[in-house]
Amino acid sequence: MCNDCGCGLPGEKPAGVGAHHSEPAHEHGHGHEHEHDHEHGPGHHHGHDHSHPHRHPHTHAEAHAEPGHDAAPPAENEARRTVEVRRAILEKNERLAERNRGFFRARGLLVLNFLSSPGSGKTTFIRESVRRLEPDLKAGVIVGDLATDNDARRLRESGAPVVQVTTGTVCHLEAEMVGRAVQQLDLRDRNVLIIENVGNLVCPASYDLGEDLRVVLLSVTEGEDKPLKYPPMFQSADVVIISKIDLAAACGYDRAAALANLRRVSPRARIFETSAQTGEGMDAWREFLCEQQRARRTLGPLG
Repeated sequence: MCNDCGCGLPGEKPAGVGAHHSEPAHEHGHGHEHEHDHEHGPGHHHGHDHSHPHRHPHTHAEAHAEPGHDAAPPAENEARRTVEVRRAILEKNERLAERNRGFFRARGLLVLNFLSSPGSGKTTFIRESVRRLEPDLKAGVIVGDLATDNDARRLRESGAPVVQVTTGTVCHLEAEMVGRAVQQLDLRDRNVLIIENVGNLVCPASYDLGEDLRVVLLSVTEGEDKPLKYPPMFQSADVVIISKIDLAAACGYDRAAALANLRRVSPRARIFETSAQTGEGMDAWREFLCEQQRARRTLGPLG
């Protein structure tokens, strides 16, 4: 269940992982967690959570309130249970994200978590990035979408191995999903892992996946005030990619306003202005990633 919007409720379609197609892999959707400390990589755990969150649209008092009478406020213990469930969701994710991070670092992988709203050009940008990274950097890709494997098929055109995560009703990727998916990738000759998150500028901001860099795309077609409207996402960014700058003139894009808004909300983020179609800005982006990978090799497994 999402900590922010409540998507992915018990009983709804579970997430699936597929290396070559979008059919969900077999999963045990019991909702019971049996943690084991065996060393099998980040995705090898049963992932069952003994807590059974139940969402009721009305409190008990509301269900029995007579017409014309205000329902009693929720009991203190009910509010406490809600807080505890949300805390448990994020605490479990943080634990699994750290497991992922250790797995990635032991293999010398530079891990990028790409986030954006739908239609920002994220898939095209990743595909062209993978092509331009060769031969120095070789990427594997995990793609998250609620449905279809359209993006995964497009990304396979780059020549990179791609694993599809079909999230069903869940509006973001979680560390557990990434841990399972990475087990489907042959990483023996890979030194970069790219995670294409679900298109959403709200909920994914809350979920660490074990990445080194959080990369947020802002298309010139979306408006210069997006960072002001969705501050948690842009505040969490290590890198902001301004995409589709070849369309800037046609869109009446105000570059100065966009950069000012980004620097106000994301003062620490590196900003790249790019066009995956024309190649503008892509060389600077490639060099940045090469530098980051060299730094990752220097850090070694323990970071």
